[in-house]
Amino acid sequence: MNSRRDFLQKLGVSALALHLAPLSGFASCTDDRNKAYDGPVLRVAIMGLGSYGTRVAEAMQSCTKAKLVGVISGTPSKVKDWQSKFKIPEKNCYNYENFDNIKNNPDIDAVYVITPNGLHHDQVIRVAKAGKHAICEKPMSVNAQQGQEMVDACKKANVKLLVGYRMHFEPKTLEVIRMRKAGEFGKIMFFQGQCGFKIGDPTQWRLNKQLAGGGAMMDIGIYAINGSRYMIGEEPVWVTAQETKTDTVKFKEGVDETIQFQFGFPSGAVASCLSTYNMNNLDRFFLDGEKGFAELQPSTGYGPIQGRTHKGELNQPVTTHQTVQMDEMAGIIFSNNQPVVPVNGEEAVKDLKIIDAIYLAVKTGKKVDISL
Repeated sequence: MNSRRDFLQKLGVSALALHLAPLSGFASCTDDRNKAYDGPVLRVAIMGLGSYGTRVAEAMQSCTKAKLVGVISGTPSKVKDWQSKFKIPEKNCYNYENFDNIKNNPDIDAVYVITPNGLHHDQVIRVAKAGKHAICEKPMSVNAQQGQEMVDACKKANVKLLVGYRMHFEPKTLEVIRMRKAGEFGKIMFFQGQCGFKIGDPTQWRLNKQLAGGGAMMDIGIYAINGSRYMIGEEPVWVTAQETKTDTVKFKEGVDETIQFQFGFPSGAVASCLSTYNMNNLDRFFLDGEKGFAELQPSTGYGPIQGRTHKGELNQPVTTHQTVQMDEMAGIIFSNNQPVVPVNGEEAVKDLKIIDAIYLAVKTGKKVDISL
């Protein structure tokens, strides 16, 4: 298993089929898709044509409010393949050296940056300076300072900065959040987030400190960080953390293998989380309150999310996350829609501040205060 992408894909029994299958509910009902949509369509160029970029491109074929119209890549052969597969015109194809020229292309509204974490900062700022809206994969950058610079650059350019928090639109996740807000769990006491898999190829960019910004924490741990915040509905005020490293050849200095971390929240709720590149079968969220509980397992995979609460199984519709995300982001950009859980740059900076604090707690062995 070479990456989180493989891991998340394999968690779903029929994840790939979901791209082509009719979808139900608010997200992608066949009947809804047959209805005429006469609003603005977000015209998107994808930067980074790897496995996840391909997944997004395929999912976008089912979008009604967003359309793939361009590509940015350093690999000419990939550009040619995408041109053929997705019917992308030559004038909307760029490489990493000349993509600033999109400022002169009125047929592109936004660029979705799906490159290694360490490249996001400079690439998003270039997109903003070109006058295009920026969508960026998570983590948005490798630290909070860079993240804030990205937010500031997009504000200065008067463009939107959104982040690929696909779980913020996932129906079962949203149902748990609704139940929590309605008081159905009572006072929230505890959250547990377990995120991990055994990573493969030791030469991949996710194990390169310069490109990844870290190790498992930057790749899979961010799900537990972000999940603890939207499941509990508060911001953590302190963190403690411990790192375990058993393979110093694969996991070099600055590339974490396993980190356990704990949060404290203003209400007194606590969280216990695990991020690892050395254990399989870890994709679970658990929320405990005085009146009930919620469990999601798988909690963040590409395939069907499954869950239950003290009231029974969750049966919200299965969706293709990236299809829903892109349609919803079109509404955010064009109509200033406000999702239940934000997906803007400010939301991403909060996660990056927490990641900074986790790494500091690992380094010092002390409890670190968090101010968001």
